Amino acid sequence: MPTYRYSARNADGLLMKGEERADSAAVLAAQLQGGGLIPVEIEECAPAEAGGKKAALFARKVSREELIFFCTQMSALARAGLPLVRTLHGIAAGHRNPRFREALAAVIDDLEGGRSLADSLARHPKVFPLLLTSMVQVGENTGRLSESFHEVGRYLLQEKETTDQMKSALRYPAFVIIAMAAALAVINVFVIPAFHRIFQQAKVELPLPTRILLATSDFAVNYWIWIVAGLAAAWLGVLRWRRTEKGALAWDRMKLRLPLVGGILLRCVLVRFSRAFAMSYQAGVPLVQALGLTALAVGNRFVGAGIEQLRNGVERGDTLANSAAATGLFTPLVLQMIAVGEETGRIDVMLREVADFYEREVAYDLKQLTATIEPVLIVFMGVLVLILALGVFLPMWNLYAVARGRG
Repeated sequence: MPTYRYSARNADGLLMKGEERADSAAVLAAQLQGGGLIPVEIEECAPAEAGGKKAALFARKVSREELIFFCTQMSALARAGLPLVRTLHGIAAGHRNPRFREALAAVIDDLEGGRSLADSLARHPKVFPLLLTSMVQVGENTGRLSESFHEVGRYLLQEKETTDQMKSALRYPAFVIIAMAAALAVINVFVIPAFHRIFQQAKVELPLPTRILLATSDFAVNYWIWIVAGLAAAWLGVLRWRRTEKGALAWDRMKLRLPLVGGILLRCVLVRFSRAFAMSYQAGVPLVQALGLTALAVGNRFVGAGIEQLRNGVERGDTLANSAAATGLFTPLVLQMIAVGEETGRIDVMLREVADFYEREVAYDLKQLTATIEPVLIVFMGVLVLILALGVFLPMWNLYAVARGRG
């Protein structure tokens, strides 16, 4: 019986860690849920994949596109009634990603050893997300495996489209900011020192903008090693802080409060929540368990904590609408639709409407984002150019005035 290392949250949202022996990761997840814990991560202490740790270290991660393709293939082949082992052999033969092929090979071995498909997939949490394995388990239990794979594939595809739209909208501002930073570095290191020597030889009184530029340039030239080292140390410190529980929660909360893009990010996360919860609920997952799985699938720990709060409210006997209102994450329109869905027994339908509503808002906001950011960037660049121009040209005008006076 293998040993698993797990992380799980209790009813108060606190993270619990430990090791436990179980027949499979799915069995351990069920045991944890039976004890009132929501599993966050379950990993086998001795890796089941062949090839060793060194090969797994250098193998690239499984992309979202590969998971979408896998779900689409599994849905079509399961609908055709082909045996699972034969289906997985065919899919593994067509993949170029070594990590994905090794995971599928291990899944095939587990299936031939008598494990279920959900249990076999759950033994590889870094390849197959928890939402996928949970939906596969529901599909196996209800005889709707093809529909489960189809729903997960459609969910991942919509996720990819939203992410691509966000990246496309932010690509231009990011490029402008990087170009401005590079231009500032070149000006401070190469251009301003050349003017500094001219000003020193002229022995004229320098205006305040010029003195500020010269001081900034001297600092950058003389202490650039310390500046680079400080930036690298700060970056590594932020990365380590983000890996902690409090740091990850604070980071995800901060992202949702960023100007211009914070509201868009929040709605993207809520689209994730609505679709994942509707999919789980429609597949027959119990309400509380569906909320627990959805909290792990939204990809934002701050919103996940709010969904955990919602789940705790439902466990205490409160209605879904009242618990959702207590989180402060949802708009009044969404809360009203959740209440209607709860009254009519069509929560999944209403949540899909919520997801469509948020997606329309996100699409509109993304179209307006570039138009909103462009004036801000233009003003910032104008101010920067003005400071540089004043700092460089004011003393040159003074030099010209002095030369004319001497002439």
